[in-house]
Amino acid sequence: MTGLQAILFDCDGVLVDTERDGHRTAFNRAFAQLGLPIEWSVERYGELLEVAGGKERTRHHFDQTGWPEAITDRDAFLQDMHRLKTALFMEIVTSGAMSARPGVRDLIAAALKAGVRVAVCSTSNVVAVQGIVDHLIGADLAPQVRVFAGDMVKRKKPDTAIYQLALDEMALDPARCVVVEDSNIGLRAAKAAGLACIVTKSSYTGDEDFALANLVVNDLASGGVDLARVQGVLA
Repeated sequence: MTGLQAILFDCDGVLVDTERDGHRTAFNRAFAQLGLPIEWSVERYGELLEVAGGKERTRHHFDQTGWPEAITDRDAFLQDMHRLKTALFMEIVTSGAMSARPGVRDLIAAALKAGVRVAVCSTSNVVAVQGIVDHLIGADLAPQVRVFAGDMVKRKKPDTAIYQLALDEMALDPARCVVVEDSNIGLRAAKAAGLACIVTKSSYTGDEDFALANLVVNDLASGGVDLARVQGVLA
């Protein structure tokens, strides 16, 4: 595996299918605790996923539907709401209600054993991403996985910033790295950064445009995506 230098995973929808019953549920619980009469349906949250980042997603929702009069400082509200939402999301993660998607742990373990570096590059905040890595990827693998999260960069996907940060911090050659994404937004970010990209469709992204992808599968296990096949994507 001398050609493959690193595998860079997105988090939500790739490591774990978190969006519908994880993040959406946590947002709704946060709104309820804050006394806001808002509940994002499965369909509405799917629409909002076109905007990367939880705070940005919430701002977009209120810009479309109108801001509650009780919210006088929008930036402060978004920061406080998102801290609460993250705490509620971590309760879901640590409860055992979710598990890593098929084939994810096997691929990470095989890569690390072969000396291929592994990182997670996500638009979510670092607490949520690190929590998923620690609790759902596992204590045996997590310490060897670098985490790069949305609050580490000024611009989120489809901007290349998060992938460029990982490439710079880990001194990686983009021609020797493969990204695993689940969305069109993430795919566009990876390709714009000059990276090969495998797409694993998730519960919300099955109908998106993945024409730019090097490989598209339903999940890593059923798609036969092992370390050799990832290496083959670079050929």
